[in-house]
Amino acid sequence: MSKAYVFPGQGAQFPGMGRDLYERLPAARELFERADELLGFRITDIMFEGSAEDLQQTRVTQPAVFLHSVILALTAPVAKPDCVAGHSLGEFSALVACGALTFEDALRLVSVRAQAMQRCCEKVSGTMAAILGLEDGVVEKVCSETAGLVVAANYNSPGQVVISGEKEAVASACAAMKEAGAKRALPLPVGGAFHSPLMAPAREELAGAIEATSFRRPVCPIFQNVTAAPESDPETIKVHLVEQLTSPVRWAQSVRAMARSGVDSFTEFGPGSVLQGLIRKTLGPDNVSVGGFSL
Repeated sequence: MSKAYVFPGQGAQFPGMGRDLYERLPAARELFERADELLGFRITDIMFEGSAEDLQQTRVTQPAVFLHSVILALTAPVAKPDCVAGHSLGEFSALVACGALTFEDALRLVSVRAQAMQRCCEKVSGTMAAILGLEDGVVEKVCSETAGLVVAANYNSPGQVVISGEKEAVASACAAMKEAGAKRALPLPVGGAFHSPLMAPAREELAGAIEATSFRRPVCPIFQNVTAAPESDPETIKVHLVEQLTSPVRWAQSVRAMARSGVDSFTEFGPGSVLQGLIRKTLGPDNVSVGGFSL
């Protein structure tokens, strides 16, 4: 059996996340307290006691989801994976799990990424929407024919693509998607147009931080969002992490690629179970072992 560890991105957060890890495991408590020091504010207070609204701030959400996922993986008494992957932000969690980044370096990069994206959201008015029930090519065609900037941003599973861009363009595209036969076109409660060209200023800021960070060769391949292909070269991994901010998350393509490489067992580490559902929809519920790890 070939195993993959997968890590969720922004949107998986919930009030109280991580509290059980902090209270039950001394090793987890140490990592949480280290994170408070590195970030310069007590993110643990927001994670354990904050409201859903508190957790929705990008500068908080991204390190919070990263911490929950990585601490769960680092303290798990389970066998090592044969490959890893992460959805958007989750790539940083995956890089810690496969040894390419230290916990501290990855947390610093996540913090830089989150703050840069938050500033980008405040400067440029953008949004996202989930399109259900259309083939990828139809979604791409509608986006290309819509006035303004709107692109396919997340290929989550067959029949589920998230679009991203300028607010008016996304609204127009949603109407056109329904006319093209979409079952639903759902605006998402996000602060900006993630994984679109509107994130270019954040990309430039993240690029400098990544270039100044030491990456090691991972102990197993990481299937990256930008290419949906396995990668082990540190310099290539860094390039793809930067490109990811303005490129689509090819999650369904990555899941299929992992399955073709022989992976038949997927374990999600992090809050929630969103990736488990997407993997089952992509590969079929009876064709693969899918689960989440909890202590």
